[in-house]
Amino acid sequence: MADKYERMIQLVTEFFDVKNDPEQLNVNEDVMEKLNKIHPACMSEYNEGDGPIVWILIIPTTEATMKRFLSKEISETQLLNETPIGGKYDAIYLCSASVLEEYRRKGLASQVGFDAIKKIMKDHTVKALYYWSFSPEGQALAEKAAEELNLPLYKR
Repeated sequence: MADKYERMIQLVTEFFDVKNDPEQLNVNEDVMEKLNKIHPACMSEYNEGDGPIVWILIIPTTEATMKRFLSKEISETQLLNETPIGGKYDAIYLCSASVLEEYRRKGLASQVGFDAIKKIMKDHTVKALYYWSFSPEGQALAEKAAEELNLPLYKR
């Protein structure tokens, strides 16, 4: 059986299929470096010591960028490109949550995601959350985050 890291890579690759969808963000080393500079909580994981079982990707942005993304004026890649390092962020894009199958429905994505959002909210005045749903589970997670954090939620 493949190790957890390899399984997570396979899960993300198969589910999001970014190579065949230019609208989606292709997370590579340059993207990860920029995300880390934007805020260390952009990329979060849950790891029990033998590899990741949850990966959460969120991007703090501005409400102006959020509106452009929601109206399909810009792609995920453009959203990231328009997000300045060291800026003032007032919206959070709930980009993705990936969980290995045998760990689903245990609240781990919620736990990791909410913690990441709260870390960003300590540094920025966040007024809204937004997402682009790829699954009913992703939509439910976004709705739960908005309810838990008492923030409006917008869907692309």
